[in-house]
Amino acid sequence: MAYCESVVHTAALLPHLPPMDGGSCKSRGSRALLEQALDKAAQISIMPVSSKLQDSVGTRPLSAVKSAIRPLLSRIARIGAAVTVAALLAACQADEMGYGYGPKDQRPVSRSTQAQMDKLNMSSSSPVLMRIFKEENTFEVWKMDKTGRYALLKSYQICKWSGKLGPKVKEGDRQAPEGFYPISPGLMNPNSDWYLAFNTGFPNAYDRANGRTGTALMVHGSCSSRGCYAMTDPQIQEIYALARDAFKGGQKYFQLQAFPFRLTAENMGKHWDDPNMPFWKMLKEGYDTFELTHQEPKVDVCGRKYVFNANPAQPLNTIEACPADLGQPPALLASLQAKAKADEAKAVTLFAELEEKRKADEEHKIQIAQAAEEAKRKAEERRLAAERNPGVLNSLFASAADPDAGIAVGPVIVPATGAPIPATDPRGSALHAMALAEPDAPQQQSSTFSRLFSFGFGDDTPAQPVVQPVATAPIVQAPAVGTPTVMAPVTAKAGKPAPALPGVAAPQVMAAQQPQPACAPPGAIAAPGTPFCAVSVPAAPPPQENKGLLGHIAGWF
Repeated sequence: MAYCESVVHTAALLPHLPPMDGGSCKSRGSRALLEQALDKAAQISIMPVSSKLQDSVGTRPLSAVKSAIRPLLSRIARIGAAVTVAALLAACQADEMGYGYGPKDQRPVSRSTQAQMDKLNMSSSSPVLMRIFKEENTFEVWKMDKTGRYALLKSYQICKWSGKLGPKVKEGDRQAPEGFYPISPGLMNPNSDWYLAFNTGFPNAYDRANGRTGTALMVHGSCSSRGCYAMTDPQIQEIYALARDAFKGGQKYFQLQAFPFRLTAENMGKHWDDPNMPFWKMLKEGYDTFELTHQEPKVDVCGRKYVFNANPAQPLNTIEACPADLGQPPALLASLQAKAKADEAKAVTLFAELEEKRKADEEHKIQIAQAAEEAKRKAEERRLAAERNPGVLNSLFASAADPDAGIAVGPVIVPATGAPIPATDPRGSALHAMALAEPDAPQQQSSTFSRLFSFGFGDDTPAQPVVQPVATAPIVQAPAVGTPTVMAPVTAKAGKPAPALPGVAAPQVMAAQQPQPACAPPGAIAAPGTPFCAVSVPAAPPPQENKGLLGHIAGWF
């Protein structure tokens, strides 16, 4: 049964065999059926396979024949299925990409484009006209319908174009051309290095009359441009096919119109101050002709400029001035002039509005920049001032430090053991006396500001009473304010001064009183049991007259 299934499957793959099923396989002799299959295989040029089958059959038993041919038949089935699937996929992919089959310059347009031509009532061989708009990055193909007018068939996005807005002037400027160029069959290049291409024909009569130079300015594939208009390969293949079919229909050349942008009043106003505006205004007459009529404008050159729709009595010269009467259709000429006048007025108004807005925007940007710069400058000034004078105001008006701050004054206690006493503030006894006499007197402080001007204008602070201290124990001068107080032992002996402390002036020793006093003055070393003497506070001297600046000056003389 397996053998018959293989034979039936092989017969299905070989188109020249009659239909066969499992029943017919059983009803006939197996060897005769296999020989019939081999004969048909030979007729369709698969003799290598049939030879292997013939060698496998020979005079072997039926079981051996089945084992020999089963792998070959299975392999044939797999190969046939793979080839069929690959062909279907290739056909689908080629149709989607627009490549098709056969030589690339002979491939037909895509089915979608053909359907669009049928919809617009266009013949595949009717004339074409193509337009390029740089700023819009658009390539348009227009085709003549059966009414004799052009209609837009298809629009493509330009892959790349070289340079900027404006015409090509000289070789090497990498500018893509602008103007009106007739494309003949001789400019078509099926063997281009950029898939397919056609030459723009630059320089045309206008370019040559104005001394413009350049060569090999193309519309081509490969999406790479150096002064050309580059399309993708599928795009250029379809564009090429549309031009080719139009030439086959009898069109001698098709017109290629290359513009910087759509020459509307709005776009003209937007670019009104461009140096190329005179050239673009000249192109606009041809642009408007096509927009109004959907007919190909007749293009000529005289006096080094384009002229459109002319029917002169004499041939025109590209260099010499144009004749006064170019023979242009009066109605068309009047329509073109009216449109040009209206569009120019609108463009000028629009340009003025755009210019005013542009200036306002620039002024606003300048104001913002100036405000930001001023804020930055002030912040920098504040930073520098803070670095130069970190506490200028506080240091000028702050109160002076109290030299007596932190000094505790109290009664002087003389130890009963006669041990040395620590060195104290030399003003101790006087301050002690003042504290006893005036315990509630407020401490007077003066600010830096008042001390600064006290010499010139006097000081309202009342003079403090001068306290004359009584004879005391040896006095040790205290260290300057702000340095640690040195606690040094001082031993008072009769007739000998106390030893000097390091860094401290030698103490002044008062001469011993003879005979021994009945009481010990504060701060002195006395024998045990000797009472302390009472401190006498002398009366305060009368306040001194506080002279002003003039008084001091007078005193000098």
